[in-house]
Amino acid sequence: MQVVLTVETLPAEPIAASAAFHADHLAAAERMLAGDGVEAIAICLPAADTDHDDWRLALARDLARRWTPRRVNVVGGAVGDAREDALAYLADAPGITGQYIPLS
Repeated sequence: MQVVLTVETLPAEPIAASAAFHADHLAAAERMLAGDGVEAIAICLPAADTDHDDWRLALARDLARRWTPRRVNVVGGAVGDAREDALAYLADAPGITGQYIPLS
């Protein structure tokens, strides 16, 4: 089973956004990963410029390493069909983990 953590807003600056995610949402992600029957988590973040790519990819990779064999992926983009399609794909992709998928 894949669970989804959706973060609605983050600061515009990459360092501030990373700090805010880690301070305000990381513990929730790890609680979700620790849940019974959880095989994967998809963390949905708001759309951001490419200067956010590094911290988002590091988040996905570091959590995936820590929580293996559970899968961890990060999706960045606005709510809509593209996000829903990405989540559906990841839910049925047992070989994909530690990835950042920017939709914007």
